[in-house]
Amino acid sequence: MAISWLPVPTAPPQNVQTEAVNSTTIQFLWNPPPQQFINGINQGYKLLAWPADAPEAVTVVTIAPDFHGVHHGHITNLKKFTAYFTSVLCFTTPGDGPPSTPQLVWTHEDKPGAVGHLSFTEILDTSLKVSWQEPLEKNGIITGYQISWEVYGRNDSRLTHTLNSTTHEYKIQGLSSLTTYTIDVAAVTAVGAGLVTSSTISSGVPPDLPGAPSNLVISNISPRSATLQFRPGYDGKTSISRWIVEGQVGAIGDEEEWVTLYEEENEPDAQTLEIPNLTPYTHYRFRMKQVNIVGPSPYSQSSRVIQTLQAPPDVAPTSITVRTASETSLRLRWVPLPDSQYNGNPESVGYRIKYWRSDLQSSALAQVVSDRLEREFTIEELEEWMEYELQMQAFNAVGAGPWSEVVRGRTRESVPSAAPENVSAEAVSSTQILLTWASVPEQDQNGLILGYKILFRAKDLDPEPRSHTVRGNHTQSALLAGLRKFVLYELQVLAFTRIGNGVPSTPLILERTKDDAPGPPVRLVFPEVRLTSVRIVWQPPEEPNGIILGYQIAYRLASSSPHTFTTVEVGATVRQFTATDLAPESAYIFRLSAKTRQGWGEPLEATVITTEKRERPAPPRELLVPQAEVTARSLRLQWVPGSDGASPIRYFTVQVRELPRGEWQTYSSSISHEATACIVDRLRPFTSYKLRLKATNDIGDSDFSSETEAVTTLQDVPGEPPGSVSATPHTTSSVLIQWQPPRDESLNGLLQGYRIYYRELEYEAGSGTEAKTLKSPIALRAELTAQSSFKTVNSSSTSTMCELTHLKKYRRYEVIMTAYNIIGESPASAPVEVFVGEAAPAMAPQNVQVTPLTASQLEVTWDPPPPESQNGNIQGYKIYYWEADSQNDTEKMKVLFLPEPVVRLKNLTSHTEYLVSISAFNAAGDGPRSDPRQGRTHQAAPGAPSFLAFSEITSTTLNVSWGEPAAANGILQGYRVVYEPLAPVQGVSKVVTVEVRGNWQRWLKVRDLTKGVTYFFRVQARTITYGPELQANVTAGPAEGSPGSPRDVLVTKSASELTLQWTEGHSGNTPTTGYIIEARPSDEGLWDMFVKDIPRSATSYTLSLDKLRQGVTYEFRVVAVNEVGYGEPSSPSTAVSAQVEAPFYEEWWFLLVMALSSLIVILLVVFALVLHGQNKKYKNCSTGKGISTMEESVTRDNGGFAALELSSRHLNVKSTFSKKNGTRSPPRPSPGGLHYSDEDICNKYNGAVLTESVSLKEKSADASESEATDSDYEDALPKHSFVNHYMSDPTYYNSWKRRAQGRAPAPHRYEAVAGAEAGTQLHPVITTQSAGGVYTPAGPGARTPLTGFSSFV
Repeated sequence: MAISWLPVPTAPPQNVQTEAVNSTTIQFLWNPPPQQFINGINQGYKLLAWPADAPEAVTVVTIAPDFHGVHHGHITNLKKFTAYFTSVLCFTTPGDGPPSTPQLVWTHEDKPGAVGHLSFTEILDTSLKVSWQEPLEKNGIITGYQISWEVYGRNDSRLTHTLNSTTHEYKIQGLSSLTTYTIDVAAVTAVGAGLVTSSTISSGVPPDLPGAPSNLVISNISPRSATLQFRPGYDGKTSISRWIVEGQVGAIGDEEEWVTLYEEENEPDAQTLEIPNLTPYTHYRFRMKQVNIVGPSPYSQSSRVIQTLQAPPDVAPTSITVRTASETSLRLRWVPLPDSQYNGNPESVGYRIKYWRSDLQSSALAQVVSDRLEREFTIEELEEWMEYELQMQAFNAVGAGPWSEVVRGRTRESVPSAAPENVSAEAVSSTQILLTWASVPEQDQNGLILGYKILFRAKDLDPEPRSHTVRGNHTQSALLAGLRKFVLYELQVLAFTRIGNGVPSTPLILERTKDDAPGPPVRLVFPEVRLTSVRIVWQPPEEPNGIILGYQIAYRLASSSPHTFTTVEVGATVRQFTATDLAPESAYIFRLSAKTRQGWGEPLEATVITTEKRERPAPPRELLVPQAEVTARSLRLQWVPGSDGASPIRYFTVQVRELPRGEWQTYSSSISHEATACIVDRLRPFTSYKLRLKATNDIGDSDFSSETEAVTTLQDVPGEPPGSVSATPHTTSSVLIQWQPPRDESLNGLLQGYRIYYRELEYEAGSGTEAKTLKSPIALRAELTAQSSFKTVNSSSTSTMCELTHLKKYRRYEVIMTAYNIIGESPASAPVEVFVGEAAPAMAPQNVQVTPLTASQLEVTWDPPPPESQNGNIQGYKIYYWEADSQNDTEKMKVLFLPEPVVRLKNLTSHTEYLVSISAFNAAGDGPRSDPRQGRTHQAAPGAPSFLAFSEITSTTLNVSWGEPAAANGILQGYRVVYEPLAPVQGVSKVVTVEVRGNWQRWLKVRDLTKGVTYFFRVQARTITYGPELQANVTAGPAEGSPGSPRDVLVTKSASELTLQWTEGHSGNTPTTGYIIEARPSDEGLWDMFVKDIPRSATSYTLSLDKLRQGVTYEFRVVAVNEVGYGEPSSPSTAVSAQVEAPFYEEWWFLLVMALSSLIVILLVVFALVLHGQNKKYKNCSTGKGISTMEESVTRDNGGFAALELSSRHLNVKSTFSKKNGTRSPPRPSPGGLHYSDEDICNKYNGAVLTESVSLKEKSADASESEATDSDYEDALPKHSFVNHYMSDPTYYNSWKRRAQGRAPAPHRYEAVAGAEAGTQLHPVITTQSAGGVYTPAGPGARTPLTGFSSFV
């Protein structure tokens, strides 16, 4: 059905004959289709061949048309001994015609390919079995196999055996043991033996897998090849049958894929391979493996990365189309070269366009397109209405590639660019001028001349020229009639085509019509009238029709004979005359006429009365405009004259005002005094007016009459067409028409809608100018009713549009537009042309997915636009991508010319959110972009910290700080700081590594430096791994020029304060600006800055003991500071304890006295209880229930006094130290639980002496202090009391060293609880252990043992 309306051939070639010439070539013979079925210009033929078992694998060869005799052609490089269907078709520019009936042809037989999978089994000293498979490329019918063997290197020992086609293994016997043999196998067809597959093997030695090649060296690098030298690996005790070279192409890296580049067979001793078919200017990295009869070896190590040399492009741009862009330009479109075909530096790749006129053998012109991604170019400054031929080629820095096939295009028809020649004019009468001219030069016609227009204007009289049209290009003269007499006219002639008017002729032709008798003089008035005389005044004729030679004044009494005039002639310059000797109070008739060379003209007659009783006239009245006499541009005004004031009215003046805001304008001041109506023209259609009138006599003007009612002129056709008409392909069979409405002032009525006229353009085939002849087109008309016409008319900037559908593909259409109202249509717009059949994709790609691959790569996949919206073959895609937070700065675009819906975006910023949008394009242009989709690249190692700085550098400490990396490349997890001395210190070079977690702390206090030693610091940031280091050196103080050490440091201690005093030392190169105090606690042993920013005027400093850790002794030293830095520290002060002096009730002697006193009281009480309990001893032994328990709780309150509490149930001992005077309680270790296990007193004792096994066990190290709860003491108790045992067992004191074996300890625990309140904030301390680690103390509340406290109380 499509062929019925496409301008393609409708019949196939005739008498098609095909036959195989050899095993890979088929010859075609045919005759062209009948000429009437070609339907256009025969562009050539296509030979088709496809395997019978694979119809989709069509091979196409294009043959240029040959207009002499039988056509012939060949298709080569076909598969051998294969059945092909063959066919031929004829094609024209719009498309292919039908193919001929397919014919089946077999290509000839040929020698077969190599056999497959040659292998050896049953390898014995004198025999082995050879196996193989039939060839993949049989190239005919296999008739058998040839197997040959010989001792390696000895051709005279060769033996050959022939086997039938069904045999695929053979046992060779009679071999010599431990001898290397070469074994060949080949398949045989009727043509002969095929390729030989060869291998070597030693009899009696089974082969192994080979080893990998090594020492890969690349040399002789050219644009398309390179030499690979290597050292072969272990051969596996047999010959190497194949070498396989793989490579990474373009993208080099561990994540990139390897592809097979080259395979070399039957070269077992190769050490050099020439790798062919490389792509110029491409990076490669190679690896290889070797294959023997057993299998392949491992891969070799990768070679170095090489880049092949540049070469000119191999191909020209494809899919070149040329379309008419304008009257003087052609638009060329093509598919640019993909990256892989640049063959050189992409920045140097561009395109060259060559073009020339088809009808001239002139040298070609050229244009260069330097953008390698450009897909279209407009060639300007061409001749109108001319056919051009064009070619393209690609080039790079090395050279240019081949030229493309020639394409043809014709510029659009235009207006003539020159005027008719030899224009002449001659006045033939007083109202006629004859013009003659010659045709426009052919090269300037720019289309088909449809006629001529004569532009003429009365010089200095007509504001705009008028035109006279002469249809047809054969008439070259015209007679202008109805001209004004004796008027100088400006005349021009132009030619016009269907596009519009050409250039008017120059210079202007000036021609005057011939003279004639003049018209009457005008504005005749009598300004002075006496009883016996009158003065007459006049103006020259409005139509002098020649040169005025004089005037004649004739007058007579109105009552006298009509022929008794008194006549006076005056000169041409006279404008007034006084008649005397008149009769008073009498009516006189005056006649005034002018004279030219042709005679006296028509007279002007007026009556005057010789009286002095005159006045101004009354205004006209009863003004009326009959509606029946109103047209679009004129109307008829009627009136009744008023009183003439005893002086005849000489003329009337009409004024017109345009509503609603127009001013009164004088239409005419020379309306005859006899008139009672006049035609008012030159009005605008569909416009409201008001009119008024005044009369003029010899005395003066009357007042203006009353205004008429508003009168509206009728509608007229719109004065101008729609503007800015454009036609754009929308789909492959529709066009989008867009336009701007006409200007409001040109509508001339109520706009009802628009009409679009479109017609198909088709040019006849022919030579020379005949190709310009237009067929008689059939105009199609689409009428659009203006549904919103008022809105459209009132908003001139609003675009309107319409789609023309169901157009024929691959046709050019011409479109013109008119606007219309109830009266009719406007003039037509200038025609626009559009080519139907190509349109950009109407929809964006679908289902866009963005998947992160690595820290610098995203994979983007999508589905093509829906088929119905593709509007042709998709040539590729444009991938737009940008960082989510900065589109304007980071947006990039990647063009993918392969129509595969997947691409990898590389070289992206790690851990960054990207947005990706995709558009498809075809030969007509780009489609819309898809909605952006997000994707985030993976994290990567961060960049180096932004800076590394040191501050507060003393002789042993410093602060090191660093900046966050500029490129985090992920979520920063922390930092690593490593420092070490540049040279060993006392023979030891220690490396300190500190891990800083998190990103908030970017500083570190280092306190273990050695005075004057230079240290090497390195800082790395960490995300998923560590990034690069930032390095810096720093030398521990004191710096040169810094102050000397203060002297005479003295520490004075009071009850709650310490006071340091010192004497200023040497100030250094600059004055001292202040001091700092360093402290060294006895439990740490490292100096650290304790007080900063002490004024330079100070020589002492007092600090509260609350800021020190109780029970720790401190040494202090003072360091002076100036602008250079920190100076030499002073000598350490004497060690000072941070213990606050306690009151007397906290002294040891007072506590000892109180403890002894309490002990005596307790012993007395216990002794009494023991005596009382002896009476019930045996009763308790028999029942086992009489258990006496006590609980003792010893606490130390703020007063420092001990309290004793007795209970009848449990014994629970706890010791608690409270914070006093704002200092934290000294920490002490947990000794663990003291577990007591008393045996029953009934154990074979007579009660006289009590013995007990006591177990003391330390609590486990991981038990917390909070584990000692009341429940720990509420378990089963010993069967006799602790106090009884304490008093009666003399062996108790030795029981500390004994421990019961295999007995569960009693759950009694004795625990020292340290105070947990926070004291003064500790400075970070870094100590270096033998393992090189850095440790920071736990801070406040740590349970580090302090000197001076016992573990037990």
